[in-house]
Amino acid sequence: MSSDVVSWTYELATVDDTYRFGAALGAVLGAGDLVLLDGPLGAGKTALTRGIAQGMGVSGRVTSPTFVLAREHYASDWRRPALVHVDAYRLTSLAELDDLDLDTELTEAAVVVEWGGGFAERLAEDNLLVRIERRADETREITLYPQGQRWQERLPPDFE
Repeated sequence: MSSDVVSWTYELATVDDTYRFGAALGAVLGAGDLVLLDGPLGAGKTALTRGIAQGMGVSGRVTSPTFVLAREHYASDWRRPALVHVDAYRLTSLAELDDLDLDTELTEAAVVVEWGGGFAERLAEDNLLVRIERRADETREITLYPQGQRWQERLPPDFE
């Protein structure tokens, strides 16, 4: 990333903090939003997605869709958009990503793609890249990189 890119970085001491941060982010998501999660195994991508789901008002269990590739979760309030949770870890080509038809999902849902950085940006010009790093002391460092106009008024999320 170049030095002129706008970003916000947060240090989260616990998994609960990661979850709460996700809830704050989920509260501002709407239909058409694309969030790309990037980070190593065990960084907290699924914990963050669970928080996002909670912030969006999604009920039910949210687990990593590693083997099914994508899951749709509905909000308890029908006026809120659904969450489409994608795990791109096992995808090996852009054609496989296209086969999931996520650009169609983006018209009515917020889409969160684990392992999406450097791969799924093509789904929408406006997207939010979330990089997660886990330090040796288990602290997570989360950096948000917004792309496009859609994110300008909604970031950074109100997180305390």
